[in-house]
Amino acid sequence: MTVPGRVVLIFLDGVGIGLPDPTVNPFRQAQEIGLTPTLRNVLDGEIPTLERPLIRAEHASTFALDALLDTEGTPQSGTGQVALLTGESAAQIHGAHFGPWTPTALRPLVEERSVLKRAQAADRTVAFANAYPRGWPGPRGSRRVAGPPLAARGAGLLDRHEEALGSGLAVSSEIVNDGWRKHLGHDWLPEITPHEAGANLAQIVSTVDLTLYAHYTTDTVGHSGSMPEALVALERVDAFLGGLLATLDADTTVLVASDHGNIEDVRVGHTTNPALGLAVGPGAASAAELTDLRQVTPFVLRLLGVAE
Repeated sequence: MTVPGRVVLIFLDGVGIGLPDPTVNPFRQAQEIGLTPTLRNVLDGEIPTLERPLIRAEHASTFALDALLDTEGTPQSGTGQVALLTGESAAQIHGAHFGPWTPTALRPLVEERSVLKRAQAADRTVAFANAYPRGWPGPRGSRRVAGPPLAARGAGLLDRHEEALGSGLAVSSEIVNDGWRKHLGHDWLPEITPHEAGANLAQIVSTVDLTLYAHYTTDTVGHSGSMPEALVALERVDAFLGGLLATLDADTTVLVASDHGNIEDVRVGHTTNPALGLAVGPGAASAAELTDLRQVTPFVLRLLGVAE
């Protein structure tokens, strides 16, 4: 395996690989009406479906990540994120799929064994690109803890707040700054486009060996069952990836992975479909061999030359 210079792991909540039917799968409809030009470009005009989940393009690949974790039931965010970020069989350890938040008993595992913490222990430089309010999660939010910020806290990386967001040294979880401006009282923050947010992420990525960024709107919109909302969400993610790839150094591997299916089928909510995997850059060909959520963390560590 050729070791690339840097890796950025982009977590998209609730994104699976769905049917090739544009009436139920927003990815197919977005492709048909031209809302996802970045994906179209990197995947040579294709889009992954259950009929053809594996796409090998010149500099990119898609792959299906089994989210069932050898456990009966429908995959959930809490245990799925633990598996993705640690490589451990979280649902089996917990005894069932669990979500939406990280199970309390598994939080020490995320903080101590995340891909961030393990890369850091091997003297690789790491960053968590998301901006979070100071004092997160606070006493009222202590039950509502997602995996990515928990992993960042364990690695001492939960340190990008509104100042960093304002200067382009952090990215909002929703990509644009609207939520911070409207709901958190920081109306002084600049209004940015998804493309600009992607360029900001590229600047963060350029300073370290491994960067983690997490986006959750895809899962929220998936629960709405609304095709129009899903199309808006996918258009935003596509523009964000476009800004990232346009600014990124060529030696960087972009690895996009989800925790379970949802947005790819507007009829249901969480699905048992495989989670989406997408890789662009030097590690894309090797990433195409991934088949399970639990393989993502070991793969990232191998890309960084870190012994497991």
